[in-house]
Amino acid sequence: MSKRNHSHDEMRWRAVGMLQAGARQSAVARELNIHRSVINRLWNHYQRDQNASRGCGSGCRRINPTVDDCYLLQCARCWRTSTARQLASQLSTAAGRSISRQTVSRRVHEGGLFARRPVVSVPLSPAHVKVRLHCVREYRSWTPEQWGSLSLYG
Repeated sequence: MSKRNHSHDEMRWRAVGMLQAGARQSAVARELNIHRSVINRLWNHYQRDQNASRGCGSGCRRINPTVDDCYLLQCARCWRTSTARQLASQLSTAAGRSISRQTVSRRVHEGGLFARRPVVSVPLSPAHVKVRLHCVREYRSWTPEQWGSLSLYG
């Protein structure tokens, strides 16, 4: 069974209507199958603001300005191999505000960029570079038929 975290606006206004009609809070709570403390908070909120609707937004407020987010995205696009920790230190150097690695990852993810892990590639030795260049030059002018007749296993 799923757990409901908040009541819908229709139910909240229904509870307010019942309370305005003179019903006791415990009776309204029993009728709507909601805890009495929820009805009490709803009634206090209604008396204070004359509104029973929920406020918009949840969670912590955004501390970082959107300018910082734009800067992070720009840096992430320029240096694709940088980690979230490197982007965080770069922002703190540029803007003078510290930001956590997790927040950087979240902001970059919201911007449409994913996997802020450095790309690991094996550096080739000069001998390997020479062999690869020789291979490319040798097979550069081959036709598709020649490539089709190439036997990889013997």
